[in-house]
Amino acid sequence: MSKVSNVITMLELLSTGRKYSISELANILEVSERMIRVYKEDLEKAGIYIDTIMGPYGGYVLNQIVRLPIRKFKMKDAKLLDKYIKLETDQEEKDKLILLQDKIKGVYIGSKQDNKELNLKDETNKKYNLLTRAIKEKRKVKILYYSYGKGENERVIDPAEMFLFQDGWYCAAYCERKKDIRHFELKRIIEYELLDEFYE
Repeated sequence: MSKVSNVITMLELLSTGRKYSISELANILEVSERMIRVYKEDLEKAGIYIDTIMGPYGGYVLNQIVRLPIRKFKMKDAKLLDKYIKLETDQEEKDKLILLQDKIKGVYIGSKQDNKELNLKDETNKKYNLLTRAIKEKRKVKILYYSYGKGENERVIDPAEMFLFQDGWYCAAYCERKKDIRHFELKRIIEYELLDEFYE
């Protein structure tokens, strides 16, 4: 994800009024903690001031109302985008198109019929059901995950918790590749497989 996109996403997270630690923001945006501090400075240069709470349970809090624009998309936008993603051979350009596709699917505003045609709910339900089963049975899951700027990568995760954030489902899980807890956005999980391996 580009720097501008990361700053906007960080602002959207903080706009909920919830306190986020620097490490939480770094995990969600998949950047270093140093970059989170840079984003904070950039926002403050734009007149958006973020309060810092010190101490072991500290973090960043936004105590002002910031109105973010709502992007509206139509069904024809989603269909057209699918076509060009398949045709695009340049990975950098493909990443930009997939980022736009995420915006359409993640912040989609349209009629109920449009949502039905996109079939987003059904696919999310399948992922949600598989991951909740993995949590209940303490089984590992192999996923093909799309990371902004890095493309598709395979990971084995130990799912721990499902949570809803800004109309999108996430899975908090231990990532064996990163050897740390990560938050995986369901809409960016391309493929998923419940393994016969268990975790503690």
